[in-house]
Amino acid sequence: MACPVTDYIARNSLDDTLFIPKMFQGFPEIKEALISNRMQAGFLVAPMAMALRSQGVPIKIVYLGHRYGSAVVVREDGPVRSVPDLVGKTMAVPSRFSDERLIMLKALKQHGLPPTAVKLVEMSPPDVAGALAAGAIDGFSMGEPYPSQAELGGFGRVLFPAREYWPDYMSCVLVVRDDVIERRPQAVQVLVDGIARSGLWLEQGREEREYAAEFVGRYYYSQPPALLRHALLEPIDRVMYTPLSPRREDFELVQDLMMEHGLLERRMAFEEYVDIRFAEKAEHLTAWKYAPWLVDND
Repeated sequence: MACPVTDYIARNSLDDTLFIPKMFQGFPEIKEALISNRMQAGFLVAPMAMALRSQGVPIKIVYLGHRYGSAVVVREDGPVRSVPDLVGKTMAVPSRFSDERLIMLKALKQHGLPPTAVKLVEMSPPDVAGALAAGAIDGFSMGEPYPSQAELGGFGRVLFPAREYWPDYMSCVLVVRDDVIERRPQAVQVLVDGIARSGLWLEQGREEREYAAEFVGRYYYSQPPALLRHALLEPIDRVMYTPLSPRREDFELVQDLMMEHGLLERRMAFEEYVDIRFAEKAEHLTAWKYAPWLVDND
C-alpha cells in the first residue's frame, strides 16, 4: 500500500503502452530483477535505489510512490512506551538500505542513543506482523499496511509515525532503467502521468480512498479491504500521494543519512540518480475523472 512491492514492465507497440504489474514479497527480489533486466521499472525504497545507482546499476529515480505511510510499531502489551525503551530490543526493518531503517537510526540519535542500542534485523514486510504477534520480534519499522495489520490485530501499537522524526518523509520511489528512458521516454511519461493522476484522485477525499481500498484489496493485493481502509483513512493523512515530484532537499537528507551510516561510498550529484524531466511534465495534470460512488458494485 504505502510502499508497493511491485514492478512495472513496459511493453510498447507503435500506438499504445502496456504496463504489466507484478508483486514481489521483498525488495531484494526487485533489486535482482532490475539488475538482470527482467523488469524495466519498479518501486524501491529510496536508499536502495541510490545505492544501486552508485554501484553502477543503470537506473534512475523519476517519481515518488507516496509520502509518509511508515511507522515504528511495538507490541501492544509490551513495555516499550518511548524511544529510549527500545534499548536492547529486536526490531525488524525491510532492508539495510531502507528509509524505515534510517528513521529508526534517526530517532535513536535524537534521543542520544547509538545505532547499536537496538538490534535491527531484515525481514520481508509480509512476515513482520506474524513475527510480532508470535513474540519473535519486539517491533518493526515498516510501511503500510503492516502497521495497520498489527493495530487491527490487537497485538501492535504505533510507537511513532515516521513523520514525527522526519518531516516530509518519503519511502518508495519509482525507478526506470536508463535504456528505457533513452529509447522510450514517452512510455516513461505515460507511467509517471498515470501515477500522478492516481495520486491526485486519491487525495480528493474519503470516498475515493474507500473505493480504492475495496478494489485493490479484492483484485490486486488479496488483502482484506478493511485493512486497506484503515491504512488509507485512519487518519486520512496517514499516507499521502501528493506531492510526488522528487525534491533535491529530500534526497540530500537521505544521502546524508546514508553517508553517516556507511551505506554509500561516495556522494552523488542529484542529477546522477534522478531524472526530473518526467515529474516536471506531470506537474500540471489533474485527477482522473472517475466517481466511484456512481459505480454499481453489483
